[in-house]
Amino acid sequence: MRALIETIKNIWKIEDLRSRILYTLGILLIYRLGSFITLPGIDPSQLSALKQQTSTGVLGLLDMFSGGAFSNASIFALGIMPYISASIVIQLLGIAIPYFQKLQREGESGRRKMNQITRYLTVAILLLQGPSYLANLHAQIPETAFVISGPFATFSSVIILAAGTMFIMWLGERITDRGIGNGISLIIMIGIIARLPFATVAEFGARLEQQGGGLVAFLVEIVGLFVVFIG
Repeated sequence: MRALIETIKNIWKIEDLRSRILYTLGILLIYRLGSFITLPGIDPSQLSALKQQTSTGVLGLLDMFSGGAFSNASIFALGIMPYISASIVIQLLGIAIPYFQKLQREGESGRRKMNQITRYLTVAILLLQGPSYLANLHAQIPETAFVISGPFATFSSVIILAAGTMFIMWLGERITDRGIGNGISLIIMIGIIARLPFATVAEFGARLEQQGGGLVAFLVEIVGLFVVFIG
């Protein structure tokens, strides 16, 4: 423990490293604050049905990766996953398509071109996911929650959702360039960690309910989760 404390003290003595840590924490704070900014024209007090929908299943997983922004109808609701999806597609194309194979062999210039293509593909995915997310919103929350409605409101919300994801990408790149570690990975990690306490409390309550398995089942889950982390 003493060695850990001494290591932390030594880290703060190095000016460049201290600046990078503070810069990274500042960027992550901006990301977390943005997760609570609701889309314009939506009453945040009427999102209970959406929160219930995203408490379990696939949508719950999406909500976890977005740090709760999905269930908050936030400007960051789509999170960083469209960019991850686009990156995976480009990597797969690098195996099958000669053009992308050539880019991979071109070194730094090829990497820049592939990154640019990835961004364009991310925008295309966002323009598909944005309307889908808004359609789900209309299906889950009452119409009275939409203070502003109509085609223009839908169009502007799609643009805001797309801009939110692109802004998250930019924040990740800033962390990679001027902060510590891989920015995109850190943003994903912070989103998961932010939801972990709420998920743990909810799971504890569910296990204590009738036929929920009790405290023993909850402890078994915690041990299993710990083993997964270690693995």
